Formats: sequence, structure tokens, C-alpha cells
Amino acid sequence: MISKVVFNLSKVLVIPDVHLKAWMLEQASEIVEKEHFDKIVMLGDLMDDWYQEMNLELYQETIDAVVRFVSSNQNTLFCYGNHDVSYLWDNAYESGYSSYAEEIAAEGIERIVSCLPRESTAFIHRIDNVLFSHAGLTESFVIKHFAYESKIDIDDLIARINKMGVESMWEGDSPIWARPQNYSMRLYPADMFQVVGHTPVEAPLKEDNLLTLDNFSTYSNGYPIGDEKFVWVDTKSWEYHVI
Repeated sequence: MISKVVFNLSKVLVIPDVHLKAWMLEQASEIVEKEHFDKIVMLGDLMDDWYQEMNLELYQETIDAVVRFVSSNQNTLFCYGNHDVSYLWDNAYESGYSSYAEEIAAEGIERIVSCLPRESTAFIHRIDNVLFSHAGLTESFVIKHFAYESKIDIDDLIARINKMGVESMWEGDSPIWARPQNYSMRLYPADMFQVVGHTPVEAPLKEDNLLTLDNFSTYSNGYPIGDEKFVWVDTKSWEYHVI
């Protein structure tokens, strides 16, 4: 999992946590047909949703929709989410994990990854001075794993994190588990902007250098938590625009 640094871009469409909502990919396809984007970033958590553990058809439908989308949009970058890697790693069970769908999910994620260039799938992607990940890169995570290094280049740091496995990534402050919203965790580095999903919000939530976009998730009764609006991010100005 190696993240390729992309410079001189500005317009990035973001696809938040999907959680078996194949229709999100259909909406995203309609958007990219009408408007040009330099890059598209998927924030992960394609798998799992409330009480859908036995709905194998829904898992397959979502996988097929993602495959169609990324195959048609090769400028897509995919960030692994905790609900995705739980099907790829041993002993990494997540709430909502489906033992019934584990084979379909694991093979589906590998199929999605195979449709993209190798460098397009990672835990963290950098575009200009903006980091995209499922949950966020935190200062505590960096200190824990790199405290003895006096200075580390951000791109080297990202590359090394992208090679980490379950032992490190299954920590509460990792890029697939952190919840830095409401300033509960410091982000790293402090002078870069971060775009994340993972934590449900009612609408896109911008807090200084953090933008949280998990606005398609639902309550356990299926009612939407958020406004279900897509946004694109300007990686130069750090502003976002609702579509």
C-alpha cells in the first residue's frame, strides 16, 4: 500500500463511507459525467451496514457498483476503511462484520483494488498539502510509532504507514479508527489539511484543518444521519463545495 504524491491539482470529488449503498456510486457517476474532477477519492468503508449481515445480494451489488465506477474513473484513489480491512486481515472483527458475506466481501475488495493502479489504493493519500484517509492521521499515532526519529519527511511517513498491518492499524488513534472531531485528538502534521470519513455527521463538518464527510451513514432504523450530499474539495484553498 504505497501512496503516490500528486501535485498541482485542485478539484477533488470525495465519496464518503458507502456502507453497502450502491446507489451512491450511481449518483457519483452522474456527477462526474456532468463535471470534471482532477481526482476522485473514496474514503472507504464500502462494506457492512445495520442488520445486513445476511444480505449477500446487497454486498455483491455494492461491489459490482464500485467496480464499474473505478473502472470508468481511473483517476480514483481508494482509502481503506476499518470495515474493509476487517475482511482482509485475521482476527480484525468489526461491528457489523458478516461471517456469511466474508468470502464475497474479501474477494470483492481485492477485485476493486485490482481495477486500479497499485498506488491508487492506500490508507493515506496526499494531494498537494491535503491528506485523505478514512479516519485521520493523528499526532499520537505518529509519536507512538516514530518517536525516536528526530525528523521524518511527510511523504516517507505516509509511505511507511501505508505498509502497516493489523497490529498497528487496529489501534484507536490509527488512520482507520481515529476520531479527531471536536478537537479530541491532535492531527499530524498541524500545517496540513485532512479530509476524513468514519465519524457520522449531519452535514460536512469543517473544524480548522479537518473536514469530516461521513454524511451518508444511517441510524440503526435506516434513517439518514446526514444530508447525503456530495462535495468536492479544492486542495489549494482547502475549501469544500456542496454539489
